[in-house]
Formats: sequence, C-alpha cells, structure tokens
Amino acid sequence: MAVERVHSTAHEVNVAAPAGVVYGLIADATRWPWYFPPNVHVEQLEFDGKQERLRMWATANGQVRSWTSRRVLSPALRRIEFRQELPAAPVKTMDGTWIVEALAPEQSRLTLLHDFTVEGDDPEGVGWVERAVDSNSRTELGHLRQIAERWARLDELVLSFEDSVRVHGPAELVYDFLYRVRDWPELVPHVSRLDAVEDQPGVQVMSMDTTTADGSSHTTESVRVCFPHAGRIVYKQTATPALMAAHTGEWSVEPDESGVTVTSQHSVVLREENIESVLGAGADVSQARRYVRQALGRNSTATLNLAKRHAESAIRVL
Repeated sequence: MAVERVHSTAHEVNVAAPAGVVYGLIADATRWPWYFPPNVHVEQLEFDGKQERLRMWATANGQVRSWTSRRVLSPALRRIEFRQELPAAPVKTMDGTWIVEALAPEQSRLTLLHDFTVEGDDPEGVGWVERAVDSNSRTELGHLRQIAERWARLDELVLSFEDSVRVHGPAELVYDFLYRVRDWPELVPHVSRLDAVEDQPGVQVMSMDTTTADGSSHTTESVRVCFPHAGRIVYKQTATPALMAAHTGEWSVEPDESGVTVTSQHSVVLREENIESVLGAGADVSQARRYVRQALGRNSTATLNLAKRHAESAIRVL
C-alpha cells in the first residue's frame, strides 16, 4: 500500500493596505465569490463566533469542484486555519492557514499555506492538485491585493440589489422555468444564444449572449448551483462584461399562503478602469452604478415576469 506523503505549498503577496482590512476580507468567506475568480459560491453552514463550517464551490483546472471546510478564526493573531472535511477527489486531505502580518500602518503581507495528501500518492493526482492550488492561490492573492488596496472606495465599487415579482401559481413551475436555462433562447427575448452543460447534478456551466435596451450585445459565462428543495439557484459569472469585475446572483422562489414571491438578487463589483471606455469620457462611478442597476434589473425583471406568466398560464389551462 502506497504511503500518502504530505505535500506543502506556500504563496504570499505584499499588500498596500492595513492588516486589519486584509484580514477582514479573508474572514468573510461568503463574499469570496466577489473577490476571488475561482470561487463560485460559499454557504456558511455553522458559525459560533470563532469556528465556522462552510460549503464551497470553486473552479479548479477548469472543473467545478465542491467541498466542506471547517475554519478557526483568530482575529487577534490575524490567522485563519482551515481543514477540508469532504475534499473533492483526488484530494484525500487538505489543510492550510491564512496569515496576515502588519509591515507598516498601510502595508501588509498575506501568506497562504496548504498541506495536502492525495489518495495513494498517485503522481498524476499530486500534479493535478499542485497545479490547481498554485493557480488558484496566485489568482486569489493577486485579486485580493487589488481589492484590499481599494478598501477606502470599496463601498462605492460594490453594489447589491434585488427585484421581486408576486406569482399566483405553483412555486414548482416558477422554479422549473428558471432551472430550464437551455430553453431560454426560445422563451426569453433578451437571450439570443445559450449553451449549457450539467455534468454534475444541479451544477450548470453556461455561456450566454444577451441584448440590452440600447441594442448592445454581451457574452457572459456562468456557473449555476441549483438547490431545488430550497427553491434557490445561485450563480457567478466567470466571464463578465467590461464594466464588471465580478457579478454574482441568486434566483429564489418563496411560497406563502397567498402565492409565491420570486426574487432576483445581484451583487456586482465595478471595474473602475473601464467606466469611461464603456460609458464615455467623464463618466464616473455613480453613473456606472446606475447603468448596471438599470441594465441588470431590466433583464432580470423581464425574466421574472416570464416565469410568472409560465406558472400562471399553466393554472389557467388546468
């Protein structure tokens, strides 16, 4: 029987931001999909103020992987230790530590350590994990540095909003419309093309062309994670329009005694350096916020109303 060796990696980056800011970004894992390109969705399952349990979805070497992790947060030391409970194959064990060191009032060093084993210590599997850890760690640290160094303006660059529609029809039909994304080019006018695959149950990887009110066309790529029993579909755009550095969202279907509320929620991080090239010379962050709110809200509300019509039409037919 092969002995599984522990393989260790270390990655670090210097950040022109206070150590407390950097630690805060690492500590709030539910927002990682906003800041880290590989992270698709994070659910906080348990939290007692010091320890937490997370369910995470992320891309690794072009594949969508999911696992649960336990983390121990030490704010005074600015350290977070983590251990994957149910690693995704070929990983057998995965542990690590985030360490934030203050170099000066406005300078920090962030270090990310990983220790992992692979089933049977298979060389191919070890190589796959090393490539995934190295690629994701470099990407995460690089993007976190960019976000942290804009910490004083982060509230301006991030916007979250939602739109809701009331439906007098079955929640199951509303969810079905939102889930059957492959049919959207025939059902949703602003969607001109959509390709989707679902190699894992409930995990959809899709590419979509949409048209905005001004007639411009945008191609986006997304990963969607579907929770049919909870009436939720969460997603992250892995390829975004030029104005957005990140875009995550959620469709939720909530029945009550008098009907159903279906909601579309969006969170966006603006790509500030592209504002003028997209919206014209002199355009600023406030204009970009309005533009994104209107464009996303218009299309998602149109989709909500189509889901409403789908569910209510079925009731009338019956």
